[in-house]
Amino acid sequence: MSILKAIIMGIVQGMTEFLPVSSSGHLVIFGKLLRLELNTGIVFEVMLHLGTLIAIFCAYTKDVWSLIKAGIGILIDIPKAIKTRIQEGHWTNKEDNRKKDPYRKLVWLIIVASIPTAIIAFTMKPMIEYLFSSLLGTGIALLVTGCLLYIADKIIQGTVQLEELKYKNAFVIGIIQGFATIPGISRSGSTIVAGLLNDLDKESAIRFSFLMSIPAVLGAGLLELKDVPTEMVSEVFSAPYLIGTAVAAISGFICIKALIVILKNQKLHWFSYYCWIIGLLAIISHWVI
Repeated sequence: MSILKAIIMGIVQGMTEFLPVSSSGHLVIFGKLLRLELNTGIVFEVMLHLGTLIAIFCAYTKDVWSLIKAGIGILIDIPKAIKTRIQEGHWTNKEDNRKKDPYRKLVWLIIVASIPTAIIAFTMKPMIEYLFSSLLGTGIALLVTGCLLYIADKIIQGTVQLEELKYKNAFVIGIIQGFATIPGISRSGSTIVAGLLNDLDKESAIRFSFLMSIPAVLGAGLLELKDVPTEMVSEVFSAPYLIGTAVAAISGFICIKALIVILKNQKLHWFSYYCWIIGLLAIISHWVI
């Protein structure tokens, strides 16, 4: 792979992963219309996923480290809670733990949201694989994404902060993220809209959307990693792969920051027009190619 192609793929990955335009939808459309061989190899796809994870870590460094520490704390406390239950007949006061560290609740919110995402993605896998070869299905999904983005700017500003989000609402947002595995449905766009519909304020909706994407992106990367032949692992350290990863991280970080500003200024509908145009192009192309 050339360095130029690695840079281009890194930019595309970073932009479409976080901007609400559906990276998978673009993969289907450009693969069909331009008849390009977009399969860049499993190793490179894993590296690009790593780049997008780095972007999230850099944009939400404090949150990520706090979540890691809170997660470790939860694992350490589980044996203590079981011991307390056996010896004293009651569980450790979870509310006290949350007050000491609100990130503990955020860990559980992400876990609760990730459960329906994983179940839906697994059960819908055959249909999703079929849709990756369908311009018509992808085009319709992009039209739906456009409608969701347009609605987002019309939604009344929520007042609920992320730490106040209820588990049932997190579960609903996780369901939406599961359906976002359909090519053409933007993961970031649909989960942000779902957050807003569940009364999260805009900053919290964006924050939860990206933080809950960490298990999803990491899981997708690990699933791809299991298919990597041992002899290809050395490619990870080649210049094009490292440069592509870095470019995906940089472009992804810029897009995260840009999306925050765009949503706060109620300009998310800009992307709805783009999705409608690309969606209609895909649907028309279905009938003529």
